[in-house]
Amino acid sequence: MEYLRELQVADLFLDMLTEDNENFVEFGMGGLCNLSMDPECRDIILQSDGISLVTSCLSNRREETVLSAITTLMNLATPTTRSQLSEPGILQCMLRFSLAESPRLRNLAAVFLQDCCSEEQVRQAQQQMQGHQTAIGIPLPKE
Repeated sequence: MEYLRELQVADLFLDMLTEDNENFVEFGMGGLCNLSMDPECRDIILQSDGISLVTSCLSNRREETVLSAITTLMNLATPTTRSQLSEPGILQCMLRFSLAESPRLRNLAAVFLQDCCSEEQVRQAQQQMQGHQTAIGIPLPKE
């Protein structure tokens, strides 16, 4: 892992998230997902505005990219980042994903809501969404 940090691989993967090529975005998100398990890599990702970049991938059309983004956000959860991860837009997105046809997406979103948010935060997000079918313009990915 030290070698990957020395080569600044996390920064490379973060840069890939802003590419137009969907393959690059998917591979970058998958790489970040794997790296985010390591506490030192997690800190590098967080210092590089990783939550914002990863959150932008929640609107990706590719389900694999979205699954990696959700998993990465869960891996980035720390006492310091919990408030960022439980912002209404992210919670509403996860609530919407929890209704998806895809069992993988539906289940992972449910785990995110259970592990990264309080019941009160989820309840508030549900109330804000009443009568709305979308979560702040974030479409469901295509399988």
